[in-house]
Amino acid sequence: MLGSGDVAGDKSSPGPCPRGDDILMGEDQPGNNQMRGQGPLGCWFDIYRKVPKDLTQPTYTGAIISICCCLFILFLFLSELTGFITTEVVNELYVDDPDKDSGGKIDVSLNISLPNLHCELVGLDIQDEMGRHEVGHIDNSMKIPLNNGVGCRFEGQFSINKVPGNFHVSTHSATAQPQNPDMTHVIHKLSFGDTLQVQNVHGAFNALGGADRLTSNPLASHDYILKIVPTVYEDKSGKQRYSYQYTVANKEYVAYSHTGRIIPAIWFRYDLSPITVKYTERRQPLYRFITTICAIIGGTFTVAGILDSCIFTASEAWKKIQLGKMH
Repeated sequence: MLGSGDVAGDKSSPGPCPRGDDILMGEDQPGNNQMRGQGPLGCWFDIYRKVPKDLTQPTYTGAIISICCCLFILFLFLSELTGFITTEVVNELYVDDPDKDSGGKIDVSLNISLPNLHCELVGLDIQDEMGRHEVGHIDNSMKIPLNNGVGCRFEGQFSINKVPGNFHVSTHSATAQPQNPDMTHVIHKLSFGDTLQVQNVHGAFNALGGADRLTSNPLASHDYILKIVPTVYEDKSGKQRYSYQYTVANKEYVAYSHTGRIIPAIWFRYDLSPITVKYTERRQPLYRFITTICAIIGGTFTVAGILDSCIFTASEAWKKIQLGKMH
């Protein structure tokens, strides 16, 4: 026997909406005005109609499809979760000077070895179309003797103007010019701007790194034609770093004039591209991740339901055919 407390709790608990015939049978009973006026109307908004358990039939095929469906959903969910957590790097191109605060300068880092040329003969010269002509640049540079003083390793950091020009390693700044300077060399590093070491960005920031010209003609000059491309990298916090990629073409030649053979040098002739490459770190928005997950779950269950229904219908039809043959 239920107590008064049990009756009150039963009235407040949600239950199935009354059916149409139940409402008609109870129209003349007192206390049913609220149910008659509001019950069916409230149930009309329920788009998730419930089916009694005694009207459903489990099958082995349905169980197998359900397990496969759940495993497939789990696989796609983990794949999307990995993509959502991982930061992607997208790139774009535009025409502009990204680093307007640089004062029209580009920082250059050069590291080159000349194993058959003495350090007192090695110098760096810089020229450009703005009229700059500097012979024997020595600021922020260092010469390291190689092979017991026979060779030299030159390391320098300097700046160039954002106009076409060149810088070259030569013996022009030496007090006495050698007769046969050997310009065979190895370039360890040539980079412009900040150094970018980002895993997802593989650019030509040090395209000449590792260039080996030790087997070249010792008396030959070397021309490296550089096309410098401004590059911007923006991380998730919005911080930007400015660097430069470059493409390179080179030629090797022995130059002569009317007075005889010209002293060889290693030339780096550069020009700037008007196109800027921008790399931006991005993470997939949360709303897109949720939308994708909902699409995966809904689509998988819908297709699995259609497949299960087709298999069940076909099996039932086959059973009826077999029963017909037996009779």
